[in-house]
Amino acid sequence: MADRKAKIQRKTNETDIVVEMNLDGQGRYEIDTGVGFFDHMLTHLSKHSKIDMTVKATGDLEIDAHHTIEDVGICIGEALCEALVDKKGIARYGNSTVPMEDAKAVVTVDLSGRPFLVYKADFPSEKIGEFDTECVEEFLRSFSTVGKFNLHAEVPYGTNSHHIAEAIFKATGQALGAAVKIVGDDIPSTKGML
Repeated sequence: MADRKAKIQRKTNETDIVVEMNLDGQGRYEIDTGVGFFDHMLTHLSKHSKIDMTVKATGDLEIDAHHTIEDVGICIGEALCEALVDKKGIARYGNSTVPMEDAKAVVTVDLSGRPFLVYKADFPSEKIGEFDTECVEEFLRSFSTVGKFNLHAEVPYGTNSHHIAEAIFKATGQALGAAVKIVGDDIPSTKGML
């Protein structure tokens, strides 16, 4: 089996980003986006998926974190597509339910080659520190769209915004880790391709 690794570089007038990914890693990470809470969430994504990730980003944070978060999602999505190659032998599907004290997140993914996001989460606050909670959805949308996969994230309950976000990222990591796992030697689709 070929190495399932990728390196993506993206430079725009708003952001400058480098992402490295190894799908067959141990969940090791180096994350520096300039957005502290987002870094914290990406470490959970890497750790709980067992996907090694390096993310280095600079962006127009003097405006706000939106462009940086969205563009990091784009780059991680591109890296996922590149590292998956033809998707031969992958499990394809993954799901996880993660409790985080008062909150619970349920995340299901399908590495189908077709992007779709279903997002159902209500945050009791608009911010977690300086982080806009609406950026959780923005990240998941750009990640799943460019990564070309179905991502359903639901939070049926939760009262603490930090716990809600953390449960979402941990569950996304767990579900993604299950979906990229090699479990066979063929393409997991009756179409013969994903």
